[in-house]
Amino acid sequence: MNEVCTKAQDFLNTTFNGAGFDLRARNEDAPSGCLLNLDGADAPLLLSEGGELLEALQHLVNQAFGRELPKGERIVCDVQNFRATREAELRAMARHAAERVRSTGIAFTFGPMISNERRVIHLALADEEDLYTESVGEGSARRLKVSLRTSPRS
Repeated sequence: MNEVCTKAQDFLNTTFNGAGFDLRARNEDAPSGCLLNLDGADAPLLLSEGGELLEALQHLVNQAFGRELPKGERIVCDVQNFRATREAELRAMARHAAERVRSTGIAFTFGPMISNERRVIHLALADEEDLYTESVGEGSARRLKVSLRTSPRS
């Protein structure tokens, strides 16, 4: 287990204990960076409001410890496989939007999304030669737009 991952795990466990939450962070094997699986009786609290608290915890540990990881790696916090499930949902939404744009010729704009979710959709459609994606708007109102490409990629 990587020293940075251990420090992030210890930080979260100290924070959870100090706040009186029944939560425990465990470091699990990940292809790159750290995967901290959060479990306990209070785990559903982390998933309310679309996982906003989970996102906030992940942001916090990345700000505190992420700079110590090799470039391109990050700390991922997950609860009950929430992230994998959500990523599969986002990829399905991306495919549906792509089909709709192709069939109607009209751009499709998703509702406001956090940056991690927009990134999943950008990557899901990155190899589609006839489409392009862009983030539009600012702050918490930032959205992702899928459009037909008007000229070939160079």
